[in-house]
Amino acid sequence: MNPVLIVFLVIIAVLTIALIALTILGKRAQKRQEEQQAQMESMKQSVSMLIIDKKRMKINEAGLPSAVLENTPKLLRRSKLPILKVKVGPQIMNLVCDEKIFDSVPVKKEVKAEVSGIYVISVKGLRGGNTAPAPKKKGFWRDLVAKAQEKAGANPLK
Repeated sequence: MNPVLIVFLVIIAVLTIALIALTILGKRAQKRQEEQQAQMESMKQSVSMLIIDKKRMKINEAGLPSAVLENTPKLLRRSKLPILKVKVGPQIMNLVCDEKIFDSVPVKKEVKAEVSGIYVISVKGLRGGNTAPAPKKKGFWRDLVAKAQEKAGANPLK
């Protein structure tokens, strides 16, 4: 047999095994996520709160309870989470926000939120409704290109 053919067959076998392993792991992770989502839905409560501030912070800088820090994997401790600083009644606390709704959360407004533990699932404005999220910044290079094209008379990037 040709040595190139043997190498090719070995590479195909390794890729096939890797694909099967990733499929199995993906199904397990999806099942685990669905279970966690169902548990969060069953435990959610509707709470009226004043949003003081919102930031993306590292877990150890966010002021979350120590039990949360201990149960977080070490690799995730360095990642940034969307954190809301809220006032619920007389108490000020930090809550973790869902990534999907973080941009639409109004700051310095009173909202009705669905909370599961320290996790904010959804937010609805009490007075005046929800505000539209702020337009995304273009970034330094896109802004420079847009300005250059405006001066040249071309359409700017969107």
